[in-house]
Order: sequence, then structure tokens, then C-alpha cells
Amino acid sequence: MTVYQELQLNQAGSKALIRSCTNRKDKMRHTAIYLFKICLTMAFCMAVVIGFSKIFGNGNSIVGVVVLLCVMAFRFADFGIRTPHAMGALTLMFAILTFGPRLANAGGLVQEFLVNTVCILLLMVLGCHNVVMFNHSTLLLCYLLLYGYDVTGDLYIQRLIAMGIGAAATLIVYYRNHRKKVYKRSLGDIFKEFDIHSLRTRWQITMVFGVTTAMLIAGLLHVPRRMWIGIAAMSILVPFHEDAKKRAKSRVPGNIVGCFIFLALYYLLPPSIYNYVGVIGGIGVGLSATYGCQAVFNTFGALAIATSAYGLKSAVGLRVAQNMFGVVFALLFCLILHRIFARWERSAS
Repeated sequence: MTVYQELQLNQAGSKALIRSCTNRKDKMRHTAIYLFKICLTMAFCMAVVIGFSKIFGNGNSIVGVVVLLCVMAFRFADFGIRTPHAMGALTLMFAILTFGPRLANAGGLVQEFLVNTVCILLLMVLGCHNVVMFNHSTLLLCYLLLYGYDVTGDLYIQRLIAMGIGAAATLIVYYRNHRKKVYKRSLGDIFKEFDIHSLRTRWQITMVFGVTTAMLIAGLLHVPRRMWIGIAAMSILVPFHEDAKKRAKSRVPGNIVGCFIFLALYYLLPPSIYNYVGVIGGIGVGLSATYGCQAVFNTFGALAIATSAYGLKSAVGLRVAQNMFGVVFALLFCLILHRIFARWERSAS
């Protein structure tokens, strides 16, 4: 395996390669390449996010995150349809990401719920047909981040331009990496295969209404930063029930541990380092191969931003409470909908 090929491995693949080494020299070599990859990735990510912030305003730094998520995810993941149709679907999804969150934030709770439901449903149908690719973890996260970090006025005009650039970059990467793949399924087939009797469609419906209903309840209770609840619910409502249980057991403890580590860093480090706590979290995520560890380090970036708005204690309390609510609600919602589908099947037969 060449150095370039090794740099393409994910965390689990790199760690498995390191564990398979039989001598110290090879282990040190692969470890060095792995650490170099983490540093290279972090440097690239920081450069992109800072670049978007400088060019399009601080309020649009989140667009840099969204573009990174899409480019890095769709280097490997495809939509399971013909490439020209996939390019059209990707264009539609970027339009939804660009206009949906702004429209959801422009009205009251009812409008927000309806817009979020329609937009997330379209994202699920257009981009999550091949459940093995786990595209929902990218598309829905992007939508919720843009919804949570909404902007208006001139900043939104800048966001339109930034999202257009991000769409172009993602389309180029997608075409370059997947143009030679052959699929018989078209974009129209995806909509034809949306069938309430299929397990995939039922999962898509569960995901859509699980996320939007959780955020609606949070809105009725006047809970700030509702996207955290949506992201927590989304992370649990995965296609496979066993994975959902494992994630539920890992997410809340992971967030609590992450909050404690964040508090320790906040009190031990000098104030000049606070702005880099999110970077530390990003490095930790890069070094993590399991969902539980990723949940720990993902907390850093979220809290680093929320602390400036709500204060340290309020931000930590809000983070823990919202994640607990999102996880518990997602599990209950999944169970209730599963029983409804089962009862409907029995009555239909």
C-alpha cells in the first residue's frame, strides 16, 4: 500500500492497519502517516472554514463546514443512481440546503415545522436511497447546522454565493469520483420506490418526523439551540435497530464526558487558548474510530460556540439536557412508530 492509498483510509482502517503490523518499524511508520493525515485534514478544514469566514463574513463560517462535510462525504458515497441523475439530485439538495433553513426561520413554529418536514423528507428521498452509504448523516447534519446558524440581510446574500460555490465544488468531486460507476436506477425510480410497505421508506418517515417533531416540542417549550435536539435525534434514528441502541448508549455518556473535559480545559487553559478548544475537539474526532469517542469530542466545538452566547454553565447544562431529550425522544418515537406500522400491517392483511 502506497502512502497516498494509506492517506485515503478512514480512522478505523488506519488503526486496523497499525494493529496488524508485526514489527515496531512498520508500526511507527503507519502511525506517523496516520498522524500526518489527521494534521493535514485539520489544516485543510481550518483553512476552508477560515477562508469562508473571511470572504463571506463570520456568520457564514458554517457554510465552510457544510461544504467540507459534503465534499469529504461524497468523495466516497454515491446515491445509487445514474451519475447524470445524481448530479441533478445533488443540485436540488443544495437548493434545499440553501433556501429551506432560511424559510423555516422566517415564520412561526407551524411554518418552521412544515418547512423542515418537507425539506428533510426531500433530502431523505433524494440522497438516502442507498442506506448503506449513511448519506443522511451528512445531508441532515448540514441542513440542521444551516438552520441553527441562520443569517439574514446582506449576510444571507453572501450565503447564497457561498453555497453556490460549495455546490459547484461538490458536484465536481462527485462527478470525478463516480462518473464511471454504472447504475440502472434513475432519479424517477427513487420516487417510484418510495413505498410505505418497504422498511427503507418507513425508516425515512421515522427519521423525518422524529427529528422535526422533537424540534417542534422544543420550540413549544421555548428551548434555545433546538438544532442540538434535532442532531441528537438524527444520530439515533439510524436504519438498523441494533445500531440505534448502541448509539443511544454511547451518545449521552459521551456528551457528559465531553462536557467534563471541556470544563477542565476551560478552567485549566489560559483564555487565549479558548478559541482553539474546538480545534482540539476536531483533532479528537479525527483520532476516534468509535461513535462513543466521537460524541465526546464533538461536544467541544458546540460548547465553544455556545459558551460565548449563554455562558459556561448554561451552555453545558443546555448541551446535556438537549442531548438527553433528543436521544430519549428518538427511541420512544421509533418504538411508537414501529408499533403503528406493525398494527397497520396486521389490519391490512
